[in-house]
Amino acid sequence: MLRVIRRRCAGENVDLQGGLHPLLRRIYISRGVSASAELQLGLDQLIPIRQLRGVSEAVELLCEHFARGSRIIVIGDFDADGATSTALVVRQLRRLGFPDVDFIVPNRFQYGYGLTPEIVRLAAQREPKLIVTVDNGISSLAGVNEATALGIQTLITDHHLAGPNLPDAAVIVNPNAPGDEFPSKALAGVGVAFYVMAALTREMQARSLCAENVSAADLLDLVALGTVADLVPLDRNNRILVHQGLRRIRAGRCTPGVRALLESSNRGIAGVIASDLGYQIGPRLNAAGRLDDMTVGIQCLLTDDLASARMIAARLAQLNQDRRELELQMQQEAMATIDAMRAEDPALPLGVCLYDPTWHQGIVGLVASRVKERVHRPVIALAKADEQTLKGSARSVPGVHIRDVLDAIATRHPGLIDKFGGHAMAAGLSLRLAGLEQFQRAFDFEVQRWLSKDDAIGVVYSDGELSPREITIDVARLLRESGPWGQAFPEPMFDGAFRVRGVRVLNERHLKLEVCDEEGSPCEAIAFRHFDHDDAPVVQTNDRVELAYRLDLNEFNGTQRVQLVVEYLRVMKEQVTGDE
Repeated sequence: MLRVIRRRCAGENVDLQGGLHPLLRRIYISRGVSASAELQLGLDQLIPIRQLRGVSEAVELLCEHFARGSRIIVIGDFDADGATSTALVVRQLRRLGFPDVDFIVPNRFQYGYGLTPEIVRLAAQREPKLIVTVDNGISSLAGVNEATALGIQTLITDHHLAGPNLPDAAVIVNPNAPGDEFPSKALAGVGVAFYVMAALTREMQARSLCAENVSAADLLDLVALGTVADLVPLDRNNRILVHQGLRRIRAGRCTPGVRALLESSNRGIAGVIASDLGYQIGPRLNAAGRLDDMTVGIQCLLTDDLASARMIAARLAQLNQDRRELELQMQQEAMATIDAMRAEDPALPLGVCLYDPTWHQGIVGLVASRVKERVHRPVIALAKADEQTLKGSARSVPGVHIRDVLDAIATRHPGLIDKFGGHAMAAGLSLRLAGLEQFQRAFDFEVQRWLSKDDAIGVVYSDGELSPREITIDVARLLRESGPWGQAFPEPMFDGAFRVRGVRVLNERHLKLEVCDEEGSPCEAIAFRHFDHDDAPVVQTNDRVELAYRLDLNEFNGTQRVQLVVEYLRVMKEQVTGDE
């Protein structure tokens, strides 16, 4: 499918002081940084905790249950944000001296998402006095009502968008709740949990209810991991949280589980960066929730014994490998369906909805994401939950708010969607199998209100061309250390023309190249998953290619070399000269 390179605008009349490298200055400005102060990422620069509505009430509620010695159950979500949120709250409540704290994470295949009445009844068997939700709960009206009927109070901490009605919980803390004026709407679930725990810790210390040396900041490694893995926008507030978490990991002051997960992915503690959390650690945690039970992942983050953490991390690594194999198979089946659709009508629907009765419901979100990258339009992938019900995940493109799309469908076609929820770029839903064809038509129709055929192209945003003197180890290291980079604050990408001097295939999936620039300087380049696509360009020695790439370092046998990580590749046609 068509992809193009577009260069970011560097902006004008922005004065960033502090002796920044000119390349770095250009990159920061193109990401909206308008003042040097925005590059200060100390904890003292965080948005004040008390600006998050509901935090003071949450602290009072927790202090009341501390005084009573109540049993508290934390109920999380089955993704990396939910796992880190759960581990953070359980760890901190126990460190503060709460006498009886445990957790439940719903098995996605048995209970589905959120604080459902079934999960409340399961929790009630342990006779808690308080349920604390993390990374869920804002849409759990029935679950909160069930808890109230059973005499259990609820504290909702969440970051998802609310529906038309809010649950009747004792306290709600959610920056995206209606009327909340918290300046950062991008907090992940673990960020919200951190704010609540930080406020609670401060208040309990002020009341002399806990030791002075207990700090919520000790758990910022979990905040960094959950924030990056959940793909929330890295606005300045989130960059502070991630930066501070990475600092603690690099200093060796992280939980044993995070250390073990990094070791199992061959990532060194001292040099860890945000992409290691997003592409290595996050998927390992998520694999537990996708294929097994996220309880395994949470246990990895809760244990204080490094040997135990390593054993659990090894299990998570195997689950992640199983997930990769299943995902690749499902991705190939999805693209075969796309090819069949194009054979009937080359103009694909603008809203693509795919279903296969053999698909694994824990993997459909990854499939939707991969297909979206290929067809450059919103995609929903669905799997069978039971004989009558489908569950699916939606992934969107810039300019199409996918939760609003689903909300519009639910309004126009009452009863067509059973449940839905999510963000602008990702959402989950369930619907009846009998309504699938009607839903597919409704989804395409609604997406057409947001997107045109001309918009359905893949755009690779570039920070421009690097000169040969900038493709160096020093510049690559500078860029690695100048993040954190992530969602909405993307890692620098560059483009340019190169001559191919060598071609290799790695593991039947990846394309390894030796290229040289206009001055003839050689460099390594790698295009990961290049051969996952049937229409992948064929590259031969001496071809001239246009690349969009990230500048990275490849370390092998203790030696570092510059490596171009290729995001886009096009074989360029040579101009014919002379009498030919």
